Amino acid sequence: MSRLEVEGLVKRFGPFAAIDQLSFVVEPGTIQSIIGPNGAGKTTLFNLVSGLLHPDAGRVCFDGGEITGRPAHRVVRSGIARTFQNVQVFFNMTVLENVMVGGHLACDRRLLPILLRLPGHFASERRCRDRALALLDQVGLAGLGDRPADALPYGALKRLEIARALAAEPKLLMLDEPAAGLNPAETDAIDTLIQEIAARGITVLLVEHDMRLVRGVSDRILVLNRGRRLAAGRWDEIRHNPEVVAAYLGAEGRNR
Repeated sequence: MSRLEVEGLVKRFGPFAAIDQLSFVVEPGTIQSIIGPNGAGKTTLFNLVSGLLHPDAGRVCFDGGEITGRPAHRVVRSGIARTFQNVQVFFNMTVLENVMVGGHLACDRRLLPILLRLPGHFASERRCRDRALALLDQVGLAGLGDRPADALPYGALKRLEIARALAAEPKLLMLDEPAAGLNPAETDAIDTLIQEIAARGITVLLVEHDMRLVRGVSDRILVLNRGRRLAAGRWDEIRHNPEVVAAYLGAEGRNR
């Protein structure tokens, strides 16, 4: 059974079709990248799958169940978490608090134990805190939990957002340009982190413009152009596809 299946998805903004009859599948435990020129519909697709937008037509299925049009909080509860192209963290919170917010679904959120300050509530809070600290260590932010989020450099904020998404314990992690704005060393760290996440059994759906990163981590690649599927396959298949070269990669990408 596929982890994610998109079938005939359509999203229009007025007369413009941002996503146009798009179909593809993502298999469990794989890293699938989505590439294409600016305006190809990549982030719109992420917004449709994650419940921030509702499609005009088509279906989105996750682990065999339809999630089309579900609100974002229910999509997260289903097992899908995401990051954003522009960093979306709580700058008025600490680093640790940001991650703990991401893990709220796994914590005891019942009102009565909180109001009565029951021991079970504090035990759940400790578990959430320990889980958040472990995730900070996993993404390379160990020891920074007490810092205000607005004190972190940009590259660290990108990793913080990944940690917060992982705190929701997703089966599918959607990463929207995690290497955007990073230097080569930071990009290499993101490359390693993505592969470590996949090695833990989490399926990864990646939107990225850095072709070196895409080539290094992807099991399969989906190419979009003007909201439509242009091609799909492994890197060696994609980079020699003349339509992909013409629309996006160019001669330089083909020779990488």
